[in-house]
Amino acid sequence: MSKSLNEQEVEQYKQDGYVCPIDVLSPDQVATYRRRFEAYEQKHNGWYELSKGQKLYLLQTWVSELASNPKILDAVEDVMGPNLMVWGSSLFIKEPGQGTYVSWHQDSTYWGLSKPKVLTAWIALSPATAVSGCMKMIPGTHKWDQVKHTDTLDEKNLLTRGQKVAVDVNEDESILAKLLPGQMSLHDVRIVHSSDPNASDDRRIGVAIRYITPDVEQVNAENDSAWLVRGEDTHGNFIHETPPASDMDPAALAEHERILKLRQGVLYRNVDGNPAHI
Repeated sequence: MSKSLNEQEVEQYKQDGYVCPIDVLSPDQVATYRRRFEAYEQKHNGWYELSKGQKLYLLQTWVSELASNPKILDAVEDVMGPNLMVWGSSLFIKEPGQGTYVSWHQDSTYWGLSKPKVLTAWIALSPATAVSGCMKMIPGTHKWDQVKHTDTLDEKNLLTRGQKVAVDVNEDESILAKLLPGQMSLHDVRIVHSSDPNASDDRRIGVAIRYITPDVEQVNAENDSAWLVRGEDTHGNFIHETPPASDMDPAALAEHERILKLRQGVLYRNVDGNPAHI
């Protein structure tokens, strides 16, 4: 029996590779999380750019709270099962008028994970609309195998390597994953998706949390790590992570630096040129 999604939503995820919108945060919660993020950002002058928000749940308590939020986990469990690990997180922030975008891609391209039992929960902290550059997805493409990608290393592209699919994409088949603040989408690791620049007058802030099941393995590196947030680790394929006791505490900073070096070795493996985002 589902904990959060109804039967139609579970079936949509299976058939189309995504489901949205899903209500997960109250207006007060959204406002609090955005305020906590932007207050720290302003105080430390864009500090998150150093890691592009990767594994931010190991540094900032508001992100670890999001990643372990029962409403989010219930929806993820409905499509992935009871044993869940957080493998990563990213901040996707598009400032108004700056032209940043995300090219058509599959998330699975450079992650080095052995099987596609991986999904992203994408939580909106500001409106994600056609004008602000919400995600666009092509339903059913999660059933494709891994397709070849080309690295562009475009600084305007928010992806790590500016990667894009090296196959033709029919944009007429795409849907807009519009979200209000406090709503989220779930999408499969292999669905082809993208997003356009932000032409609104507000920042478009999204928090992407990557969940895996314990039977997944890292095949592009000797070691990898993840945070067990629900159920049991039935396979022991990942070093266990621990969320921070407080924001940016020294022990968490040291551990995050060590783990991020491992992760960047995976994400930038065999890259030809200078990555757009490190």
